[in-house]
Amino acid sequence: MKVSGFTFVRNAIKYDYPVKEAILSILPLCDEFIVAVGNSEDGTLAFIKSIQSGKIKIIETVWDDNLVKGGQVLAVETNKAKQAISKDSDWAFYIQGDEVVHEKYHAAIKSAMEKFKSNNKVDGLLFNYAHFYGSYDYLGDSTKWYRKEIRVIKNRDNIYSYKDAQGFRKEDNKKLNVVDVNASIYHYGWVKPPKAMQNKQLNFNKLWHDDKWIEKNVQPVAEFDYSQIDGLKHFRGTHPLVMQERINKLNWKFEFDVSRTKYSAKEKLKRFIEKLTGYRIGEYKNYKLLKNQN
Repeated sequence: MKVSGFTFVRNAIKYDYPVKEAILSILPLCDEFIVAVGNSEDGTLAFIKSIQSGKIKIIETVWDDNLVKGGQVLAVETNKAKQAISKDSDWAFYIQGDEVVHEKYHAAIKSAMEKFKSNNKVDGLLFNYAHFYGSYDYLGDSTKWYRKEIRVIKNRDNIYSYKDAQGFRKEDNKKLNVVDVNASIYHYGWVKPPKAMQNKQLNFNKLWHDDKWIEKNVQPVAEFDYSQIDGLKHFRGTHPLVMQERINKLNWKFEFDVSRTKYSAKEKLKRFIEKLTGYRIGEYKNYKLLKNQN
């Protein structure tokens, strides 16, 4: 079984992306790792080159900043990385620059890839998500945070990154057939120094919206206000080993009283129904979950 990792990145230093940790977190599962490094304003290319591994293959790309509708440029860059994967790879493991996999999940992921490698009904593997917010001690707890997404796909030409690169589709815009894997993606995109987070909010939203929208919806402040979140819960587990150095360097303080939420009446109803039945009203599922696969 051959596995290729792939990701894209641009301005990783400027916006404080844990992309090195992201790559290292799944590198043990990969035989090669493709990194599409976009034209950056900082030292991102040199930074990626400094990662000590013979598995890493870098392709340099130029982002089309005109593709702002729906974050389309992110899917374009993801597909550039995917297209550089070796043709003889069985699986392609996608990781974004702010996502990290805990080493405790490696065995389960590898087992699932081995089990379903020859099952032609299975297009990919579906992961759970843990969304950290404000610091490494809190998780997003409202229904706005997506619970699952595809991160491992069969290495087929007909599978492509979809819309803003959150997930994948195949020919004729069909959803992928996937199986659950007993593993989680730790999403750290909302854990940055307040100044870096504000810069990210300003610039990242430009991939979706025009200047008028940004002026109306992004506050013109120097630092991001983490306290505006509606509800969080404490994280009681451990972080991936590759994240420890970054966690030790945390240089801002964020505390949140998890008992004091700001949920709307609609959100409270959705949470009640989900707790009662496990069903989340209005949940977006960009996949078809297969069951009883051998």
